[in-house]
Amino acid sequence: MADESGSGSADFGHVPVLAHRCVELLTPALTRYDPAGSKAVLVDATVGAGGHAERFLSSLPGLRLIGLDRDPSALDIARARLARFAGRLTLVHARYDDLAAALTESGYSAMESVDGVLFDLGVSSMQLDRAERGFAYAKDAPLDMRMDPSAALTAADIVNTYDEAELADILRRYGEERFAHRIAAQIVRQRARAPLTSTAELVALLYKAIPAGARRTGGHPAKRTFQALRIAVNDELESLSRALPAALAALTVAGRIVVLAYQSLEDRMVKRVFAEAVASRTPPGLPVELPGHGPRFRSLTRGAERADAAEVERNPRSAAVRLRALQRIGKGG
Repeated sequence: MADESGSGSADFGHVPVLAHRCVELLTPALTRYDPAGSKAVLVDATVGAGGHAERFLSSLPGLRLIGLDRDPSALDIARARLARFAGRLTLVHARYDDLAAALTESGYSAMESVDGVLFDLGVSSMQLDRAERGFAYAKDAPLDMRMDPSAALTAADIVNTYDEAELADILRRYGEERFAHRIAAQIVRQRARAPLTSTAELVALLYKAIPAGARRTGGHPAKRTFQALRIAVNDELESLSRALPAALAALTVAGRIVVLAYQSLEDRMVKRVFAEAVASRTPPGLPVELPGHGPRFRSLTRGAERADAAEVERNPRSAAVRLRALQRIGKGG
C-alpha cells in the first residue's frame, strides 16, 4: 500500500502505488452515467491513509466512495485527508471480507450494486513506518503486528504459545521459509528460558537459526518470518479468499475491480480467483452454473502489471506490486 504527486500526499506521508493506472482502469466504469461520475459508487476496500481515494474523489466530482479499513488510526488519517469530500464519502471500520455487510450498512445491496472495487493489499507504509506497531524488522518494538489494535491475537501470542509444529507450518505456509523447522525449534528453545517480547529479540534469534550462507542471499533473514507472522496474526489470506468473491458479486454489469498485491501468496490467490471468474458460467453468489449463460467477467490486464522504473525510483515500495483487473460483462442470473 504504498501519489506520484497530488494534493496533500506528502502531508500524510503516504504515496499510493500505481495510482494513475488504478484511475485509468476504473474510471470507465465510474463515468458511464456521466463524466463527473454522478451515481457511481466505488468501494476502496483497503482505504488506508486515503491516497488512492483522494485521486478518485478529486477527479470525479460526482463519485460516491465507500472506504473500508481494519485500522482505526488509518481511518482517522483518511478522514482528515478526505474531509473536503465528506458529503460523498463513507468510511467503515471493517476488514475487507466484511465488504458485503459494510455495503448493507451503507445503504447498498451486497449483490450488483457498485461500479468499482479497489484492493491495495498488504501492510501499509504508515504501519511499517510506525515502529510501535511491530511490523518492521529493522526497528525494535513489541511483537504486535495487529492491523486492528483491538484484535486479540498478537505475534507475541503466536511465538510464545503455538507448538513447534504449528509454528513451522505458519512459517512455511505464509512465509515460504525453507528453514521453518529450524526457526520453530529455536523459538521453542528460547521461549523456555524467557518469552519473546520484542522484534529485536526475534531478529537476533533468526540470525542464529538461519545458516550463515543462506543469510547472504534472498534479502533480510527476518523478511519471511515477519511476513508469515503478520499474515497469521491478521488472517490475511483467509480474509482475502472471502473478500474477492464478495467483491465480484457486488459489481454491477460493466463494473470493474482492481487488485494490487505485493507478495506471491496474495497474487497467486488473486490470479486463481480471477481466472476462475473469467472461465466460470456461474453468476457470483449462486452455487451452480446456469445452462446457456456465458462468462461473467473478462480480464483487463494481460497477466500481472508492474510499476515502471520511474515509479519504483520515486517510490521504492512499488517495486513488489502486481496489479490485476477484471470487468463484469454478464448479469448474475
